[in-house]
Amino acid sequence: MRFEVTVPGAVTAADLQATARSIVAQQEPSGAIPWFSPVDDVPGHVDAWNHIEAAMALSVAGLHGPARRAYEWLRSVQRPDGSWPAKWVLGQVTEPGGESNHAAYVAVGVWHELLMTGDDGFVRRMWPAVRRAIEFVLGLQTRRGEIIWIRHESGEPADHALLTGCSSIYQSLRCAVALGEHLGEPQPDWELAADQLGHVVAKHPEAFADKSRFSMDWYYPVLGGPIRGEAAARHFAAHWDTFVVPGLGCRCVSDQPWVTAAESCELVMALDAAGEREKALELFRTIQHLRHEDGSYWTGWQFENRRHFPGDRSTYTAAAVILAADALAGSSPGSRIFKEIAGRPLGPSAAADPIACGCGLLPVANPVRTRL
Repeated sequence: MRFEVTVPGAVTAADLQATARSIVAQQEPSGAIPWFSPVDDVPGHVDAWNHIEAAMALSVAGLHGPARRAYEWLRSVQRPDGSWPAKWVLGQVTEPGGESNHAAYVAVGVWHELLMTGDDGFVRRMWPAVRRAIEFVLGLQTRRGEIIWIRHESGEPADHALLTGCSSIYQSLRCAVALGEHLGEPQPDWELAADQLGHVVAKHPEAFADKSRFSMDWYYPVLGGPIRGEAAARHFAAHWDTFVVPGLGCRCVSDQPWVTAAESCELVMALDAAGEREKALELFRTIQHLRHEDGSYWTGWQFENRRHFPGDRSTYTAAAVILAADALAGSSPGSRIFKEIAGRPLGPSAAADPIACGCGLLPVANPVRTRL
């Protein structure tokens, strides 16, 4: 089924069909979706998170065959521990470490596909992959609640967590819990892990490495759900002028004259999820200056040099545009995936273990590692 997604003053349904076809045109024969097809003989890499985002966009556009090929490829290359390599290039693993947010995002993709198609058979085929992935992710959760960003090829975890990644994992865990309930296999431990993670994202900035120059660290705690309501409005206002360039879009990093369509569209979805719809619409219309005539989108615009940078038209950017348009239009059954999961609002959570994160009355000698 194809849904007519239109955002007046920005894109038509035909425009977004062309955008989706630009993703399919770059999909590899295996089903993998790289960041971009080779540019000047330099191939784009594949990672599981952006691959899943692209598959979700294809489903919104009604391109179910390519979307299913993407999911089947993902299932076929999952490792026994539940992870996926951080990067492939032309089918070869180039970075073998397993990133936690990459593994977790399969739950978002599978839940989205269930919403879009109602296909229980697909969910049952993917459920073992989701279970392994979530167990891999929770094997990297600290006692305090944050989740370490990668387990290296050696098997050793890194020594820090990332705010953007953990914000995304929060949404992933909520989707994973919903999948378990849908299949009659509830996972209460996953729900408690999500509660603790969401609390730490919202209340414990000390748990994360400082990546505050990146706009994703600014808007992702809202997009993923741990911050909503009045807190989200204050959160956006605090750094709006740092990251948003009027008439151009959202910067990728605060200290560079570079706006990017994917970050702008993710910010659109975060604004929309937080109820700031007019700002979301304005920003979505603004970023259309990065649209190419064939329906694809330039990754970014360097506004001091006045040139497209880095010079590719990426699949994840096209995907973010489609998902943002669907969120604004409310056209598909998956359009509310950043607002609610299984009928429950996606939003802040109370700590499952306030003592572990230091919010309880008792001190914690070592609030960091338990599961590692």
